[in-house]
Amino acid sequence: MKTPEDRLIDLDLLLPEPIKTPQNLHLPFAFVNIRGSRVFISGHPRQSKQGNIDGPYGVVGKDLTTKEAQSAAQDIALSVLANLKQEIGDLSNVIGWNRVLGMVNSDTDYTEQHLVLNGFSDLIIKLFGEDIGRHSRSAVGVNGLPMNFAIEIEAELEIK
Repeated sequence: MKTPEDRLIDLDLLLPEPIKTPQNLHLPFAFVNIRGSRVFISGHPRQSKQGNIDGPYGVVGKDLTTKEAQSAAQDIALSVLANLKQEIGDLSNVIGWNRVLGMVNSDTDYTEQHLVLNGFSDLIIKLFGEDIGRHSRSAVGVNGLPMNFAIEIEAELEIK
């Protein structure tokens, strides 16, 4: 049976380095918080290959198209997985994705937040399979996110 890491290779995708927060940025929380078998993923932006915070920035429907935002949401999934892997080791330790919340910095009349979040959800299901990757989800439009992020995604999952 293929592991999530095997499926990443099959899809020709690489995880970025774990997140590196700038020294001048005070973030008094953990990006991955483990409590027993429950894992809480704080809101994530995209990370560069080197692990630096990398947006995307701006307003979806104005500065980014739905397609660009959907691609960025997939990249955010890779960022989440990189930080998760750093904390739990093998991604095969995940036994269930419970829920995902995606916040999309949206233009006034923008209504395709659900399509943006499909970039995240589709990749999680491809990597973990339907049984483990299936999750509940909310996709909401907001009028502003920290640091002018276009998208921020958080999640809750279970591990062995």
